[in-house]
Order: sequence, then C-alpha cells, then structure tokens
Amino acid sequence: MTLRRSPLIIIGMHRSGTSLVTRLLEMLGLFVGAKKDGNHEASFFHRINEWLIGQCGGSWEHPQPIQYLLENEAIRKRTTDYIIRYLLRSPRTISFLGATKYLRYRTLSNLDVAWGWKSPLNTYTLPLWLDIFPDAKVIHIYRHGVDVANSLRTRARRQTQRTPRQEIYYRLKFLHWVRPKAGGFMGGMRCASLEGGLSLWDDYLREARRHLSALQGRALEARYEDLLAQPYRVLHELASFCGLPVSETAIAQVAEQVKMERAYAYLGNPELQAFANRVAERLRALSY
Repeated sequence: MTLRRSPLIIIGMHRSGTSLVTRLLEMLGLFVGAKKDGNHEASFFHRINEWLIGQCGGSWEHPQPIQYLLENEAIRKRTTDYIIRYLLRSPRTISFLGATKYLRYRTLSNLDVAWGWKSPLNTYTLPLWLDIFPDAKVIHIYRHGVDVANSLRTRARRQTQRTPRQEIYYRLKFLHWVRPKAGGFMGGMRCASLEGGLSLWDDYLREARRHLSALQGRALEARYEDLLAQPYRVLHELASFCGLPVSETAIAQVAEQVKMERAYAYLGNPELQAFANRVAERLRALSY
C-alpha cells in the first residue's frame, strides 16, 4: 500500500497508560482518529483488531490464537488483501478520517500529516499491520505489572455489578423466556484475580518486546512511571520519534497535564505489596 506518510502504531498491555500517551500525543499534533471510544482507541482500527482476534477464536484476554493466522501464509495474505481492498480503501475510513479529512484526502494513503492509532490488541496483530504498512513506526508503553493486574481486577469486579436496567431484566422472569441472556455473567474472567491479570501482563509484554527486538530503530519503548516522573523529557522523546513539529513550550504545556501520583500505586496497598513480593522474580524479569 503506497502512502504519503506511514503511521505510528501504539502497542502495550491494557491499563498500562496507552490511552494517556495517545491523548498527550494528540495534543501535540498526532492525528489518532476522528471517532474514538472512551479508551481513546480509533473505532475503525479497533473493530478490525477485534475481528482479527475473534476470527481465530481468541479475545483480548486470550490473544494467542492469532498465531494460527500469522503462521498460515495463504490465509495471512488473504486477510491483509481484504483489509487493504475492502476496508482501508473504502468509504468506511470516514470513521477514522472524519468528514473534513475524508473530503480532503479520501483515503489513508493520501494523509500528509503525522497519524496513527492506539490499541492494546495491536500488540498481537502488529505483524499484519506491518504487512500492510511496512514502514510504520511503533511505540510500546508498559507499566508495573501489579498496578496493571489490580486495575484489571477492579474493572472486572465493576463489570459484575448490575445496572438499573439489568435489575429490571432479572426481576421479570418472563423476559428471559422471550430473550435469553446473551454471553456470560462477567467479562474479563481471566483478570478477575491478581494472578490472572499478571499472567496476561507477562504475555503482552513479552510479545511486545519480540516486536521491538525485530524493529530496532523503528520502535520506541516508554515506561509509564517515567512519563509520570519526567513528563517533559519523555514527551519530548516521543514527539521527536513521531516527527511532530512542536515547540518546547507546547511540550511543556502538555506535560503539565500529567498527574504524578498514579505511579507505583500498589505501594500504598498492603495486599498489593505482599503480592508484589511473592512475584518479585517475575517482575524483575520484565524490568521491574
């Protein structure tokens, strides 16, 4: 696929600061999509990533089945051809470009501004995106495993709580006869425990670093805690890597948006500290 400007692809484990970094880079001039969800993921690319993982029988909690697709040369080529021909070159891209940019550029190929997208699933689908965008650059964001595991566990617990609408559904038995419950009772079951969340963090981090090793100068890794401690320095490095023509004053202003108190949050919780001590060797193996 011939491009005027290759994209910047942001990868990293869920709850690791990829949303924060994406928002900050957007403030510095990186175009990351017109339509985004609450996690600052471009809906257009997010849907494609979910489709890629899902057609292999995987999910964000169990992304490894994507390897079956990656290892099948014929299916891999058919998949990327489909994405290029029927998705990236279709009017569907208005979801990513927005009406104004769509009228100006028509396709992603014509974009002449710094652009890219964020998705934790990029960590596993990256080889396919590099087939499509061979000159793309990659940023990997990572965070302390215990903080990630605790954030995932908190989210899983929150998802078990019924909404007012669900309470009505469960009180009226006949509704279940008309429309049986779709899906299970809780999303993110693997991450409902600290151990489950940490094991997923381990999987994502190792997968990301395999990519970084192969890409070398075309990839940059940033630690979430370093961003919180030294936002100006890390943002300056990220902006330079992305090729964003931004002033030092603008970087300093954006750096003021970063809240330092969220780094190593587990240290204020005895349960999490005890868990961190039990898994200290695993944490050290991945730079913590």
